[in-house]
This record gives sequence, C-alpha cells and structure tokens, in this order.
Amino acid sequence: MAVGRRAAAVAAAVVGVIASSVSCSGSPADQINYAVDGMLTSYNTNTVTGAASAGPQAFARVLAGFTFHGPDGQVLADHDFGSVSVVGRDPLVLDYQISDKATYSDGKPVTCDDMVLAWAAQSGRFPAFDAASRAGYLDIDGIDCQPGQKKARVSYLPGRAVVDYLQLFTATSMMPSHVIGDVLGLDVTRSIQSGDPAAVDRIAAAWNTIWDLKPGMNAEALKRFPSSGPYKIDSVLPEGAVVLTANDRWWGAKPITKRITVWPRGVDVQDRINNGTFQVVDVATGSSGTLTTPDGYDRHEFPSGGIEQLIFAPAGPLSATLARRAVALCTPRDLIALNAETPISNVRLNPASDDAFGAIEGVAIVGQFGPANPDAARDALGGQPLTVRIGYQAPNPRLAATVGAITKSCAAAGITVVDTTSNTTGPQTLREGAIDVLLASTGGAAGSGSTGSSALDAYTLFSANGNNLPRYVNPQIDGVISALAVTADAKEQARLLSDSSPILWGDMPTLPLYRQQRTVLASKKMYAVEGNPTKWGAGWNMDRWVYEK
Repeated sequence: MAVGRRAAAVAAAVVGVIASSVSCSGSPADQINYAVDGMLTSYNTNTVTGAASAGPQAFARVLAGFTFHGPDGQVLADHDFGSVSVVGRDPLVLDYQISDKATYSDGKPVTCDDMVLAWAAQSGRFPAFDAASRAGYLDIDGIDCQPGQKKARVSYLPGRAVVDYLQLFTATSMMPSHVIGDVLGLDVTRSIQSGDPAAVDRIAAAWNTIWDLKPGMNAEALKRFPSSGPYKIDSVLPEGAVVLTANDRWWGAKPITKRITVWPRGVDVQDRINNGTFQVVDVATGSSGTLTTPDGYDRHEFPSGGIEQLIFAPAGPLSATLARRAVALCTPRDLIALNAETPISNVRLNPASDDAFGAIEGVAIVGQFGPANPDAARDALGGQPLTVRIGYQAPNPRLAATVGAITKSCAAAGITVVDTTSNTTGPQTLREGAIDVLLASTGGAAGSGSTGSSALDAYTLFSANGNNLPRYVNPQIDGVISALAVTADAKEQARLLSDSSPILWGDMPTLPLYRQQRTVLASKKMYAVEGNPTKWGAGWNMDRWVYEK
C-alpha cells in the first residue's frame, strides 16, 4: 500500500509540474537529446554486459514492469502495467496481475510467459543463461502460469521471504518471450516448465544475444525489439545512439515528448552542452571531465548507490590472495577519494546507501588500507616484482587519474601498472583475461550499477552469480548474503556485516574506493527531470519530460 501511495504522489507531483510548464510555454518540443555515461550494447539489461551498460538508463520507460525506481531509488508501483498482492507470508506467495490492456508495440499481448522467462533466466537453475544476477529469483520455488494468460502466482521457497521482492519483475527485467518463441519455433513457457534441457539451452542462447544492439540496425532487425512501455526503439544511429519514439500502443498516459535520442559515452559532452545540443546529461561525476554549467542549464550532484572499485580477475597475476592484498596496500585510497571529492568507501555487502553499516564493514581494516603503504605491499610479495593490467571504459578522465595515482604509488612497491583501457572495456574484458583489474562501479558498470537494494547488490560476491566478476567463492559469505536478503532487522544485519568484514578484507576479491557520485545537467527549459542513484538513472520518468520550445 505504501508503495502505491508514494507512486501516486510522485505521479501527481510530476503531472502538476508538466501542466504548469506547458501552460506557460504553449507546447513541448518534439525532440530531446539525453546523454548517458555507458554504452548502449543491448536491449536486454539483465545479461552481465547489459546490466553494466547504459541500457537501464535508456530503457526504463521502454520495457515496463510491475514497479520502477523513483528519484530516491525507492521502488514505486506501476499500476499501468499491473498489480502485486501478497497471499502468503511463510512461505511467501505473491499474485501478479498484468493489465488486460498491456500490449507490446508489435501488437502481441504482455503475458505471464514473460515472467516465466525472466525467472528462468535469473534463477540459476538453467546455467546457459548469462544472467547478471540471481538475487531474489533463485529463492523462487516456482511460477504458476498458464501460457498466454495475464496472471501468475509466484511461490518462494520456505524460509526465503525476500524482503525486497518488489525489486523483481521490475522495469527492464522482463523481455518479450514471444520474440524468442517466434524465432525458435517453440513454446517458451512449456519448454521451461517441462525442463526440456535442449530447448532451454536454445532459449538461453537466444536470450543472451538476440537483443544485442548494433549501430545502424535496419527496420527488419528492430522487429525483434518490441516495447511494453511509453516509448519504443525507432532506430539505432551509426554513432550508437538509440532513438526512442512514442509507442502508439501504450495504454497509459501518453509520453509528453514524441522523440528522445539517448547518446552513449564517447561523444564530446561539454561541446554539446555549450551549443545546446544536449538537453539532459546523466553521468558519473568527472567521467566526462570537469563539466562547466552554462547559464542556460541547471546542475545537480548527488551520491549514487554504486561503489567505484577495483575488481580483481580470478586468473592471472592476481589470482593469489597476497598479490591482491599487495595491490590494495599500495593503492592510495585516501588520495583517490579526495580527488573524487567524496569519502573513502569501505562497503561491499551494503553498498546502496550511506548509513552506519558502512563503518561496520570497514572495521577490519583500520590502519591498513587507507593511505598507500608501498613497503607493506612489497613485503606481501616477498620483494618479487608484479605487473598488473588495469582497465576501465574510456574516455573517463576521473578514472584515468585514479589509474595514474595507483601507477605512481605502486611503482614504489615494485608493482608495474599497465593502463590497458579502451572504449569497450567492461565485464567481458575481465572475463576474457584481457585485463587483471576492472575499475568500475557495482557489477562492472560504467554508471551506478545499483538496484537500489543493498541486499540484492551484495550478490555481486555470491558464488556463481553472473556479475560476481572475481569469481569469488566463500560459503560463509554466501550464507551472509543469503541471510541479508531475508533479514529486515537492523541488529541482525549489523551482525551479519560484522561477520563478513574480516573475511572480505582478508580475501580481497575487490577493493572499494569511493561512492560513485552522479552529475545531472538539464536545460533550464526542461521540466520533470530528476536524478536517480540507481542504474536506471534520470531516465526513470522520461515519458514525463518536457522541453519548452
């Protein structure tokens, strides 16, 4: 109920702003240019690479769900899409009802089949799916769905009443299962329900790649990308920008602006702000250089739910714990955080918000991993030299400075840092062994990467999770993460985090640096633009944006 009331309040407030702005200006412009800080490589933001991309920022109002994430990262009900009701608490049982009006832009109905596919892909039961995270979905015992119907009953395993269950089946989490069914010539839901291994492997292979975005895609290829939200993909420009247009089959309030072009990183952001080309810019602070704010723009800076961090490769020179600890010891975390104008972050399992839990996670490192200690790093390696390749998604002046600081500091420990950055560096680069360290936010993202839920974000260190990029395996940490997902009691959460702290600082699968800060710039002629600390960013309500002519 609280979620619904908050959603209504937010919607009413936004509509009020739009009404007043339109009455002043006469009519909104037909086109808005929106710049984000990642690449637009996939329509499916639930794969490892898709989740780390800017896809969530672009498609928050293209692929709708039962919920979406508001300006504080809070979960809000999307009553246009459907409703969720609790019918049992232990075990947790939920009834989902999709709106009778819910229809994809290609005319096919939105059904519970899309929920079954989302669960199958992210439950971990079918390992051929390259899903970013199993968080929440692995606790679902099953989904009662009759193919083609609009309702489903979701039953959780005994004792696994996931606190943040409204984070599941949210915006961008459900893909159009009928597309895969049409391409493969099979019934997706029945194949999953029957557990047909050959059919499920074919479904997984399609789910992993069928929605990859390519610059200059033709209209025929884009037929596989139907929308369930206010906007749909119209085209993909040669530069990789995605053009969204109003979805004429959307059954809710029509989007205010007819066309929004989402521009990926790599463009000259400052020049396009200066000449007024970009109306909205939503990027990690410093990632596009020191952006100046022209008189015709408003600027808002705020902390995201993502942690900028060093993510160590599971193989190669940093496969040994002592080597990872050596790199951590010579990394000047204090200077890096100072450059980012934010405090050092010590959190791994409670990343989505700043609170007292951060101090608990850092308790095991007092005096060890703040200022660089090259002598201790050299001792950890027994005086042996070490060469480490670090990469991040370029261009990014803030992260370039971070690598520079690490390079200089670690040289004194006999550690040679090689900057192997490219504009395509990301999770896959680390997985392929092309780099030894990925410098990125939660889950390897260029942007925030956060779901808005610390309990779900913690799964980046859960065994066999797709976005567990270090391939870290520790049964005790798995137990902590599993317990956090079903724990609402603050004292118990504190105990769990306290138990995890010395283990994670000892094993060092990642090295947290600082909380990624966000910068949102918007033309003063723009209305209803609000930043967001989650991976969905400012795009969470783009259908309400107004650009005054």
